[in-house]
Amino acid sequence: MSLKIERDTISQVSGALPALPKLQNHGGIVGTAAAAVAEAAHGQIPGTSGKHPISEVVGTAITGGRQNAGTKGYLAAYIKQLEDNPLRTKMLTAGTLAGAQELIASWLAKDRNKHGNYFTSRVPKMATYGALVSAPLGHFLIWALQKTFKGRTSLKAKILQILVSNLIIAPIQNTVYLVAMALIAGAKTFHQVRATVRVGFWKVMRVSWITSPICLAFAQKFLPESTWLPFFNFVSFIIGTYINTVTKKKRLAALRKKHFGDGRAPGGGGSSMGRPEDYPPLGPNPPY
Repeated sequence: MSLKIERDTISQVSGALPALPKLQNHGGIVGTAAAAVAEAAHGQIPGTSGKHPISEVVGTAITGGRQNAGTKGYLAAYIKQLEDNPLRTKMLTAGTLAGAQELIASWLAKDRNKHGNYFTSRVPKMATYGALVSAPLGHFLIWALQKTFKGRTSLKAKILQILVSNLIIAPIQNTVYLVAMALIAGAKTFHQVRATVRVGFWKVMRVSWITSPICLAFAQKFLPESTWLPFFNFVSFIIGTYINTVTKKKRLAALRKKHFGDGRAPGGGGSSMGRPEDYPPLGPNPPY
């Protein structure tokens, strides 16, 4: 039904093309958009197939406009770097995204340091963790996974690969993540680090187990494999920024309550290192 409606809409738009210049001359945004959709429907925009005209018009607009349609852009250059220098590219990407995530979350939550700046000491620490810990660890684990299942393309092998990723690789990555977050937050003793891992582990694992299959299914259905890593990085960045922002707001609200309210420390603890649930969970773990 929806396909029929889309085809009818395209036909109507195509038939109205002669009248579009008049709409455009009067500053009609609708006319301009309709012209672009009709153009995409006939495959007249370079690099598009005409099968999904609306999404192709939106994608063209986002990636540089009609004049750059069909040309190689930033994503193609990034993918080439990922193929030529995988570890270096992953380190730069993870470091940049981790630092940006912390900075954006601080800005959204209005979480400033004692000098009134959003660029807190956690920003460079998170960037360092992303570049020097998270990226190399993930690169090695995924390399080991790919080597183990190299040449095995059966359905059983694919299912086993996903299970290994979620039951072995994800727990390793999430444990290292929680240890690093505890140290960044100010943990001084082994007991504090162990408590952080024990309390936060299953919360982080639940996020991984929920998001990973959904994102993997979407990637398998709609995206070429060369774009999977940027896609997973993007999803992880959005999820991490959102959760980081929410937890920062909760922490600030608890601090205000402590100062103006009943005098209890945030979370009932009073530890300067914060609570394990204050650490943003990792994003999806792509099993590839």
